[in-house]
Amino acid sequence: MEHSVKNVKIVEKGQPLFFKEHQESLYKSLEDKHTTIEFSDDDPLGTRMILNMGPQHPATHGVLRVLLELDGETILKNRLDVGYLHRGVEKIAENKTYQEFMPYTDRMDYLSPYASNVAWCLAVEKLAQITIPERAQYIRMIGSELARISSHLLWLGAMVMDSGAISMFIWTFREREKIYDIFDQLAGHRFTVSHSRIGGVAFDINDSTIKMIRDFSANLKKEIKDWNKLLAKNRIFFDRNNGIGPITTENAIALGLTGAGLRATGIAYDVRKFAPYLKYNEVEFEVPTRLEGDNLARYYVRMEELSQAVRIIDQCLDKLPKGPIRVDDAKKAYPSKDEVYYSMEGLIHDFMMTDTGVCPPEGVSCFHSIEASKGELGYYIESDGTGHPWRVKIKSPSLTNLQVLEHVLDGQMVADTVVLIGGLDPVMGDADK
Repeated sequence: MEHSVKNVKIVEKGQPLFFKEHQESLYKSLEDKHTTIEFSDDDPLGTRMILNMGPQHPATHGVLRVLLELDGETILKNRLDVGYLHRGVEKIAENKTYQEFMPYTDRMDYLSPYASNVAWCLAVEKLAQITIPERAQYIRMIGSELARISSHLLWLGAMVMDSGAISMFIWTFREREKIYDIFDQLAGHRFTVSHSRIGGVAFDINDSTIKMIRDFSANLKKEIKDWNKLLAKNRIFFDRNNGIGPITTENAIALGLTGAGLRATGIAYDVRKFAPYLKYNEVEFEVPTRLEGDNLARYYVRMEELSQAVRIIDQCLDKLPKGPIRVDDAKKAYPSKDEVYYSMEGLIHDFMMTDTGVCPPEGVSCFHSIEASKGELGYYIESDGTGHPWRVKIKSPSLTNLQVLEHVLDGQMVADTVVLIGGLDPVMGDADK
């Protein structure tokens, strides 16, 4: 494949790279058996250039590198370079017990750690055929929806800031701080919570935490209403997103788009509806969709998802049953601290769960996914009968959604890059697994 640059045409096996005339020092590095250099005058104005955005650029939402080939302000072609945050968590999982891997799930989608905890627990419990108590299921749902709100608040503040408005970022972070205070009460940690346990949850939810959640829920409804008034009819914000980065339904499916981006193309796919887990089949909520498939449509979908998450939390608090928060089986879950502190059997079981953990049957495998804030998050696990998995593979929504970014960037203006990244809302810990 050949592309021309001012006075120089680079013919290369692999992906084409564009260089300006003043970058002559790079030519020598390309003169090997794979590269030849010829001269051409196809770009007499010298408007073509290469631009590296990231991996340290603040608008790339993490260590994402975007390589842009520009003709003036127009993007001719782009390439995404991921892997700067790669930590090999899939291989780490294969060398940890099922419970030991829990803190690593916090650090994948670190903007929505609670949901990652729940996804891993559900996959392991499906593999080991563990049914957790109803109260634990509702607590997990509350935590997951709070995590969804927290993630969407960061998306909203960052994307609007990328469009040029700083105040929204401060307002959304004010609400996120309230969520962190709730998690601090519920799990003992603000950010990386690790609250779920194989077989249930670590701590019960008390009355003071419930009051905090109800107060937050009531206030957020008012905030969402005010934010919609501010943004939906704001001419600058509207023009910066309307018609930007459109994607058709067919291309969205072909490229594996998931989450709010997929629903913005008209497909009402939500794992909570299509394959209900926990108690999502016992609460009422809508799956918002749009038909335009552009950045503005993705904004509308996520804003409605904020309201639906609040609606789910209110119902969970109303339906929250009394009862245990972990399965009563020493081979499948940690004992309570009272048992550990005051009985020898409890201490032994606690030690065995920490040393060996849950041991699903040999030769079985399973896949389980949830509707995380970025889209469908799933874990595939194979068991060899020991206390740690033989194989783990993770279907992360940010990685699949980033494939769409390469598709929609070509032909856009370079200034639209930051709002498109914000509109797709990737998190690199989730992509670089």
